Amino acid sequence: MDLLTDTIKEDMKASMKGGNKARLGVIRLILAAIKQVEVDERIQLDNNRVILVLDKMLKQRRESIKQYTDANRLDLAVIEEAEILVIQDFLPQPLSEQEIDSMVSEAILLSKAESVKDMGKVMAILKENMQGRADMSLVSNKIKAALAE
Repeated sequence: MDLLTDTIKEDMKASMKGGNKARLGVIRLILAAIKQVEVDERIQLDNNRVILVLDKMLKQRRESIKQYTDANRLDLAVIEEAEILVIQDFLPQPLSEQEIDSMVSEAILLSKAESVKDMGKVMAILKENMQGRADMSLVSNKIKAALAE
């Protein structure tokens, strides 16, 4: 099994050789975040944990974009968007809107959720299959909407 970390390191070497400084900077941030978790927990991360780290980085950037846009700092928002594109290169193929909708419907049936109070059950089912493939805050909103009906 290929480790995602190895793929990221290979991409870093290619970015160095190609002189792509912007991409290289983001890749170094990714590797630093992975290394931080490995040092803190004294383990080597498997692909699932690396995806969690990347997903967290995406979430941070999405929040920053919202704050920068609200503060009318579009120059900074553009930088964050560029970083998102690099991070997404290492994540599994994103789910389509239809795939998300059908997975949400299926999870609601599986968990026998009846109201927004049961949202945690639905999220627990979806989280593992969607991690790194969908914006979980968007998924959360879809679940709320489906359970509110």
